Amino acid sequence: MELTEFLQQTQREIEAEMALRAEDDSQEMPYAELVFTEQVTGHLAEIGMTFEPQICHYTAKVGAAKLRLSGYAISDEGDQLDLYVSNYSGADEIIPIPDAETIKFAEQCLRFLTLCVEGRLSAEMDVSNEAYPLVRSIEDGYQHFDQIRIYVLTDRRAKTRQFKAREIQGKIIKLEVFDIERLFNHLQEGRPRDELVVNFPDISGSPLPCVWVPNELGEYDYAMTVIPGDALRFLYEKYGPRILEANVRSFLSQTGKVNKGIRDTLREQPERFMAYNNGVVIIADEISLGKTLDGSTGITWLKGMQIVNGGQTTASMFFTKKKYPFTNLKTVYVPAKIIVLRKTDELEEEALIADISRYANSQNAVKQSDLSANKPFHIQLEKLAATTYCPDGVSRWFYERAAGSYKVMLEREGRTPAGKRRLQEMIPPARKITKTDLAKYVCAWKQRPDLVSLGGQKNFIAFMEMTTADNAEFLPEISDFKEIIAQAIIFKTTQKLLRSKFPAFQANITAYTVAVLSRRLGDQINLNHIWREQAISRELSHQIVMWAGEVNRQLHETSRGRMISEWAKKSECWDLIANYPFSAEISYIPEIAKTA
Repeated sequence: MELTEFLQQTQREIEAEMALRAEDDSQEMPYAELVFTEQVTGHLAEIGMTFEPQICHYTAKVGAAKLRLSGYAISDEGDQLDLYVSNYSGADEIIPIPDAETIKFAEQCLRFLTLCVEGRLSAEMDVSNEAYPLVRSIEDGYQHFDQIRIYVLTDRRAKTRQFKAREIQGKIIKLEVFDIERLFNHLQEGRPRDELVVNFPDISGSPLPCVWVPNELGEYDYAMTVIPGDALRFLYEKYGPRILEANVRSFLSQTGKVNKGIRDTLREQPERFMAYNNGVVIIADEISLGKTLDGSTGITWLKGMQIVNGGQTTASMFFTKKKYPFTNLKTVYVPAKIIVLRKTDELEEEALIADISRYANSQNAVKQSDLSANKPFHIQLEKLAATTYCPDGVSRWFYERAAGSYKVMLEREGRTPAGKRRLQEMIPPARKITKTDLAKYVCAWKQRPDLVSLGGQKNFIAFMEMTTADNAEFLPEISDFKEIIAQAIIFKTTQKLLRSKFPAFQANITAYTVAVLSRRLGDQINLNHIWREQAISRELSHQIVMWAGEVNRQLHETSRGRMISEWAKKSECWDLIANYPFSAEISYIPEIAKTA
């Protein structure tokens, strides 16, 4: 697929989503920009470049300053903040965006941040504004943020993707651009790591000395090397979690036992770090070999570099140096095993990466659920989706077991533009379900909205634990698949119904409302009826909206001033709301009628 074709496909998907939301047209929010922001930030979260995104459209003028915000994300530890601002054109041809225009949008977001930090914005903003909770969170917790980034998102092509960092009250604000070309590179065939090229003479002063073991008849080549600690710190500073996106873990904090040990060794005994540390395991798509100063073989650069084991070590280099500037990383060296993949079948390569990561991490009790795309549960669900037609006998749902497989399917089976359109009519994007989507729908119906509120990846891990009992993984049958789709329909319809009714925390309200519905009526609702209709009734929709209003009020009242998105992650929150005396259900709902 070429870049222009990808852009046009993206615009069609946005238009299709806008059509689905046409009945919510009473809002002033620019839906195309909103949907574009949802798409891009959702992808950023999926690959680990950001945290669970919250869409929050805000524009204002304070004095002579124009402010703009499209969304935000805050890390679970409350130490990292990402702000998004979208510049969306809707064009179906590749159009460049001047650096001056990109900077203008970034500056508008910077002004928003500055006024939050100075405490001037909360005083002028109505508390009902959807951005108000974020404004107060920044105002109250700015001193706790260790990393702040502003992303300019655009469907145009940017000349520059990284701009000079700014400073607000002693904290560095990074400015990045995620344009249509960068999005295309990341989504193409589901291989976002292709964009990363690490040149070691630039960051270490010379190629890395290595032992090189070529394997011409195998799936990969192999190298052993040692990476300077300061080079790992630089890589994390430059690429952040992107360098770890194939890793089974994300960096949590330095308070855990393992990370605290790494931190203390770096500070107190840096010269012993290599003796104490197990090192890192790296995969790469390509390698360039050169000569070191003594003439031995060295690694000049790696393309598609990913750290699949040792993410905690890598991140700890950065955060320890940042928090304790006098930490001497010049004497720190980290052993590294590098596996250079040969070009093979995409799914086979993905399975190999998953196995490398799983076995490399096995000494640290990583659950099998952390790497599950190739587990029997997901393979079986993919087969059921591919062979089970909706009651109309024509359309199907699509289970995206491997990232990007929906687009690959369109490319391989559609072949021509007309063929792709026909395929999209039969399997529309609205009927695509990712692994994290699945976990969200099912966990909400299983009455665990607190887990859903943790975000896609953490909820997914919890979901996989639910599918395993006594080390025997549950394998869905066709009846299970139809019930899962019915749960998806309930969740997705609830999202649509509530989108225009609550300006903030829609994701939490949706998850909790579905859980309340399941608690109150789950044993009575006929999920097969929903599968047959591929929709829910007007009466059930009315019931959902009625209880959603009560859920919203209870989330606000029980939070006691806390950020609702954080309060909703607590099991205590669900305990309180689950036991609230909600109003009685309406008299007639077709899904629970005797004839359903």
